[in-house]
Amino acid sequence: MVPIRPFVAEFAAKYAGYTCQEVTQDYRLAFDAACKCAAGFDWDAVVGNMVYVWAGVTQAVGLKYYGMPGVEIGPETGFQYREPSEDEAFMRVEDYEALIEDPTGYLFNVWLPRVSRDVVGMGELATFRNNMSFLKGGMAMLSYFMGFGSQAQRLREECGTASAIAGILKAPLDILGDKLRGYVGLTMDLHERPKQVLRACEALQPHLLHVALAGADPAKQVPVTIWMHRGCVPFVTPAQFNEVYWPTLKPIIEEIWRQGHQVLFYAEGQWLQHADAFLELPEGSIIYHVDRDDVFEVHKKVHHKFAISGGVPNFLLSYGKPEEVRAFCKKVIEEVAADGGYIMDASAIMQNDTSIENVRAMTEVTREYGVY
Repeated sequence: MVPIRPFVAEFAAKYAGYTCQEVTQDYRLAFDAACKCAAGFDWDAVVGNMVYVWAGVTQAVGLKYYGMPGVEIGPETGFQYREPSEDEAFMRVEDYEALIEDPTGYLFNVWLPRVSRDVVGMGELATFRNNMSFLKGGMAMLSYFMGFGSQAQRLREECGTASAIAGILKAPLDILGDKLRGYVGLTMDLHERPKQVLRACEALQPHLLHVALAGADPAKQVPVTIWMHRGCVPFVTPAQFNEVYWPTLKPIIEEIWRQGHQVLFYAEGQWLQHADAFLELPEGSIIYHVDRDDVFEVHKKVHHKFAISGGVPNFLLSYGKPEEVRAFCKKVIEEVAADGGYIMDASAIMQNDTSIENVRAMTEVTREYGVY
């Protein structure tokens, strides 16, 4: 059968009767919501908690770059990433050499005091809130991440549902844009100091590979996931993709594959322009998740080498009619999944504007027609 693996975040809260604030503040409720969805729809695989930002961690450390439901934003709005202005970027232009020389030292000594309301900088007088942020943050991280093992077991035993992902990866350039320089600053840097940007990405490579493999599935059955951001159209130029983004990401994916793990290529945005580059990867090394590209065109381009997932527009699932959802999903099954290698899912992570009736329609039509 065509497997169903929906990446549901705030949608799970909506289905379970919780607000965005409740599942963000209490991860146990988010775990419950994931189980209720998995059992209620009888899906094949899900993530234990797609509302991945838990306020217990962000507030314990005092992180500035998240807007939390019920705190900085409304209780029914999913958490937001607060992009800094170029002048207030968490990493300054003059910091590149320090990051390149010692990424871990730089992040701990310079970056962390800038992104936290409580952590003080090097040479400053330690405070009670500084000390407590490390204690509270460490305890929160342990509590949260240690909960995922029992959550995976609960999904298997209570819902008959497998874990969808294990391990996490981001491209080096995405780390620079998302968490360090900000997108505006990164854009300027790619034009004004491209060699430093490339060297910074190269310095981050081994650390990102280590993080991906450290959380990977020991049984090598569940893929490592990469969340793709700034390399897509229109964020960087084709030359910047070819000279910086791809050369510093491709070796990581190849090494993950060499060690026996597949990568779920969660291609957020439009990536079909770069499909020839992705086809350089070993056959079967990635699952290509389709977001804003046309899933039928992606199928023509890459399906001979990689499995495909997603491609059902989120707008359709939120504002379309159930019969429209059924018709689209049936076409995907007939044209994309006809010879195998397709996983049913929405184009992007489903939030609480997604219609329960439409998700049910997507599930039912896949069970009805997605049989080989």
